[in-house]
Amino acid sequence: MALNEEKRKLVYTIKELCRVCYTCVRECPAKAIKIVNGQADVISDRCIGCGNCVKVCSQDAKVFLQTRNEVKAMLQSGEPVAALVAPSFPAEFNDIADYRIFVGMLRQLGFNHVYEVAFGADLVSQRYKYLLEDRSGKGYISSDCPAIVTYIRYYHPELVDNLAPVVSPMVAISRVVKLINPNLKQVFIGPCIAKKDESQEIDEAITFRELRVLFEQANILPDRVKPSEFDPPHAGRGAIFPVSRGLMQTVNIFDDLIEGKITVAEGRIGFQEAIKEWESGKLKGQNLELLCCEGCIMGPGMSPGGKRFERKTFISSYARNKVTPEQMAKWETTISLFSDLDLSRNFTPDDKRIAKSSEEEVNRVLAHMGKFTPRDHLNCGACGYDTCLEHAIAIVEGLAEVEMCLPYAIEELHESIKDLAITNDKLAKMQQALKHSEKLAHMGQLSAGIAHELNNPLGVVLMYSNILLEECKPNDPLRKDLELISSQTERCKKIVSGLLNFARKNQVRFEKIDLKKLAEESLAGVVIPANVKAQVVCRTSNLLADIDHEQMMQVLTNLNKNAIEAMPKGGELNIVIDGNDHEVIFCVIDTGEGIPEENMDKLFTPFFTTKGIGKGTGLGLSTTYGIVKMHKGRIEVDSNTNPENGPTGTTFHIVLPRRSDAGVVNESSL
Repeated sequence: MALNEEKRKLVYTIKELCRVCYTCVRECPAKAIKIVNGQADVISDRCIGCGNCVKVCSQDAKVFLQTRNEVKAMLQSGEPVAALVAPSFPAEFNDIADYRIFVGMLRQLGFNHVYEVAFGADLVSQRYKYLLEDRSGKGYISSDCPAIVTYIRYYHPELVDNLAPVVSPMVAISRVVKLINPNLKQVFIGPCIAKKDESQEIDEAITFRELRVLFEQANILPDRVKPSEFDPPHAGRGAIFPVSRGLMQTVNIFDDLIEGKITVAEGRIGFQEAIKEWESGKLKGQNLELLCCEGCIMGPGMSPGGKRFERKTFISSYARNKVTPEQMAKWETTISLFSDLDLSRNFTPDDKRIAKSSEEEVNRVLAHMGKFTPRDHLNCGACGYDTCLEHAIAIVEGLAEVEMCLPYAIEELHESIKDLAITNDKLAKMQQALKHSEKLAHMGQLSAGIAHELNNPLGVVLMYSNILLEECKPNDPLRKDLELISSQTERCKKIVSGLLNFARKNQVRFEKIDLKKLAEESLAGVVIPANVKAQVVCRTSNLLADIDHEQMMQVLTNLNKNAIEAMPKGGELNIVIDGNDHEVIFCVIDTGEGIPEENMDKLFTPFFTTKGIGKGTGLGLSTTYGIVKMHKGRIEVDSNTNPENGPTGTTFHIVLPRRSDAGVVNESSL
């Protein structure tokens, strides 16, 4: 049976259904499951086709290769096709009272011939008997289970020579059928997934589960079928082959010559332990009869939910009716006709073992999981591996992930909870800071009210104190008192001014503004000397934008005043308006002295000023910077103080969004 590369994936994962349970990892004897991002992926090159993962997956995420459509096409092709039925069929189709009805259903489905694989088991058992009676001392491992054969070839290649050089019952009956009719296409029907990739002598293989689907699709029911007998040759004791110790019972070996020389092991744990003990020499002189499943009656191709011992009774009942003295006499005559049939087979090793991981790498992984000493190894098995050491080795080999370790995952969860607690604490502090900011805002409003109320009386006091000073003679003893009153009143004015700055409006109230008109108003609001030429230049036709008129007026006014003060000998002040569909740009350009390079980084620092005492507070540019940022814009400065590098002067570039997504932007978000 020539399989293409895709078909060789006997078992694969439906990732949408795979959950983080690692049951398949635990049940895979070949460790052919790789965990990637918490999902179990079957490694086809390592898979032995035992189907354990299919049987144990509660989410139906593990599925095996379906070939029923190929068989259906074969039956519809018009070519003669033979069905080779595994001897475990009575355990699967126990709902059909008479096996001849089952055979009739196969014929109605389109099979021209129906043969018993159990006859192949009879032939194979005879060959095994010759091997078991061999006194050479060489022990043999049964080779009738394809999953066992593949397991030994992959993971115990040094034992390949001990595999019994005998074909499986499936291949044996296939060779018999070829002698009878070499033109027949052959389809094996049984409980095993591994049979799909066992031999190219079979054209196709399907499971009993797939056969039930074919019956259902063709609407074939037992009560509508004509009973029919299997095609000869008919089987004998081979009918009991699929149960535990079935090989020995088929050969009828119970005499003292052989008794005690065969070790029977089945199931994932049993067959692995038997191989290890046999390999280590503890079972010296023994022969191994191994089954990957707990008998073929529990294969992954059987319908789920069946009970092992109940199925065994169905097999025994069927075999009892087959093995009658009359039928056995006919069987002995028939089997003698095939005594010379070649049933030999050779096996080649195919080592799939991963190179042994270094102790340093494994210890590094264990340490990462918090396992520094043997006492830290819980060996809970939650990861799918029996021990923490095996899990660590699998991680190094790239088959597992650290997160599979339940204690590690719980510890990581606790750390995450701690981190969240710290984050929550930070958030609580930020909330407290916001409340504090709100208090400051309220204080600002109160301060603004107080400042406005104090400004007028302070102005009156300052005005009259200055009038009295002007009227007071220089040597008048009251002059010093009046000077003190005047200076302290001036100080109060400054304090009030500071309160007003503290209470400065901290929200942007967007409205549609004419940019040219805004720029012209900002020039009109400052005193422009006669030796300074000022103008507004528009380089864009779209002069509307969403900005806060009052605050942007303050920005332009501050920049205009600074530009004029930077040109004591006269010059030009240009406000250039530019932009695109998304942004507007103000460029305030002067031809003054320029800003020294050492001061460029300090421009927007509060209270930094290069002006003389009493001529500036150093708050103008810092206020400008804050307003621009509240508009979600940016401000940049270019300046030149060296005439050798070109004309001196300073340019402030202000870039603002043309439209606002929200009506109000809080300063606290900056």
